[in-house]
This record gives sequence, structure tokens and C-alpha cells, in this order.
Amino acid sequence: MKWYFINTGAHTGKYNMNFDLHLANNSKPGEAVLRLYRWEPYCISLGANQDAASVNSGRASEDNIDIVARPTGGRAILHAEELTYSVILPLEDHSSARNIYNEINAALLKGLEIYNPGLSAAALENMQPDFASFYKQDVSAVCFAASAKSEIKFTGKKLVGSAQRKLKKSVLQHGSVLCGDFHTRIIHYLNTSDEGKERITETMKEKTTDIRSILGTEVDYVKLEESLVSGFESYFNMKIEEIPSGSIKIPASED
Repeated sequence: MKWYFINTGAHTGKYNMNFDLHLANNSKPGEAVLRLYRWEPYCISLGANQDAASVNSGRASEDNIDIVARPTGGRAILHAEELTYSVILPLEDHSSARNIYNEINAALLKGLEIYNPGLSAAALENMQPDFASFYKQDVSAVCFAASAKSEIKFTGKKLVGSAQRKLKKSVLQHGSVLCGDFHTRIIHYLNTSDEGKERITETMKEKTTDIRSILGTEVDYVKLEESLVSGFESYFNMKIEEIPSGSIKIPASED
């Protein structure tokens, strides 16, 4: 497998989702892509099947926060103090989407350990929640209210949230490496009752954490980017070739 790395920096939600879709729709057999990026302005992304009415678009606009639909499933995420990753892998005969999900998170885990030994206690979730029951609760409006199997947790709290989708003969997986706690402010933009917001607030406090809170220092994003790349190289035992993001032309929209 030949690996490529693209660092696209900070862009709008529409740009980021179109870029991921473009990479997935144009993937080639025997080639994998790791992309790292951020969001400018901050952005709320909704899962592919989530009702847009669950978010107060007017209030988000007043606060200069984008809203975009993800091509993957799950629930709403406020992308702010985070480093986002995406991986595009071809679905080979010997692999499965589930195995890919586990391996990508294991590579991310290795990268976090490289970034700082203080993150070495992070681990993969080994249980799968009952999402059918979970989605009936108001707290399910936000993605970080529960951890799926193989997602990365630190002392029982989600540190990296991920989502995946099969596209043609490839798998797109992307997710958020939480670097600060701004994501918890998503409650201000949800169209739910005051009681629901209180439950969501408590749930996110109990079930999420971030690198800054764990280490007690601001995140060095450049170092974190380099560490995650090194983590993938170490886990998959290969050398990633970096390609400039400007060499890839993204259509205005991608189906």
C-alpha cells in the first residue's frame, strides 16, 4: 500500500467536506491518503441522516459558526479547538470497513503517544453501545455523547471521535482529535429544551476530554500533526509521501 499525506490547513466546512469526498471518490487501488485539517470559521457538522432543524442556524450565524452536512453518519459536532483527520483507504479483498476503523484508530493512538507520553494511558473502546436505544434520547443530538467500539478514550472519556462511510470501492473515515473544550459549547446551538441542554452538558462533561485538559498546556498543532503522521508510519510500517494540497483541484460540490 502506497501512502500519501496532505495538510490542507484551516478552511470552511464546505471546503473540508468536499475535499474529503473528492479524495474518496477519486481513490486508486493500492493507494491510501491521510489528510489533516482544521476549520475556519468554526463549524457545526451534522451527520448525513441528521435533521438540520436540530440546530439553531440563526444563532450559529450570529456567532460566525458554519453549518455543514457530513457525508458520514453520527450526530452534531462543533469543530473548533481540534485537529481533524481523514483517511481514504481502498476496500481490498482481505480487509473490511470494521478492520479499517480499528486500525486507523490504533495508528492515531500511536501518534498521540508520540506527541506526549502523558497521553499513553489513552486506549481503544472495547464495547459497542446500543445505538438504537441511545438515539431515542435527547443527548444523542451530539456526537460526543457516546463512544463507539474502537474509538479513542482517555480514562473513560472520549478523546477522538470518528465516523466512517463506504464510497464506491473505498472507505472514508474522518474524525476529531479534541485539543480544547470549545466543542462542549454546541449546546448553545441546539434546538432542544432547557432540560435537554442540561442533560447534554452533564453528559459531555462526563464523557469527553481533550489534550489541553489532560496535559495542562496549550496544544502545539504543528507538533501534533507531525506526531500523527509518525504514528501512521510506525503502525503501518511505511513511509508517507507528502503532496501539496494546492495540487488537488476540488469541484464546488461533490456527490
